[in-house]
Amino acid sequence: MALSPADIGRRVVVRRRLAAESAASGRPIYGDVLGVLESWTNGIILIRRSTGEVIEIADEDVVAGKPVPPAPPRRARRQPGPDA
Repeated sequence: MALSPADIGRRVVVRRRLAAESAASGRPIYGDVLGVLESWTNGIILIRRSTGEVIEIADEDVVAGKPVPPAPPRRARRQPGPDA
């Protein structure tokens, strides 16, 4: 895993194991979490999504993770002109 507690405060993406296996395929189920690494203590990682939701992930469920660049600034919506 490329992440470490030194990445706290940075934007990261983490792939985590959601379930040991799918009933249909028998394969593990994975999901990604994108957000700011809030803390990493006692084997628990907290990531805050852009919605404000905080996701708690146990160390042993992390498959991969890395820091990513900051989110690009949002573009202002164009207001319709008087001819619209």
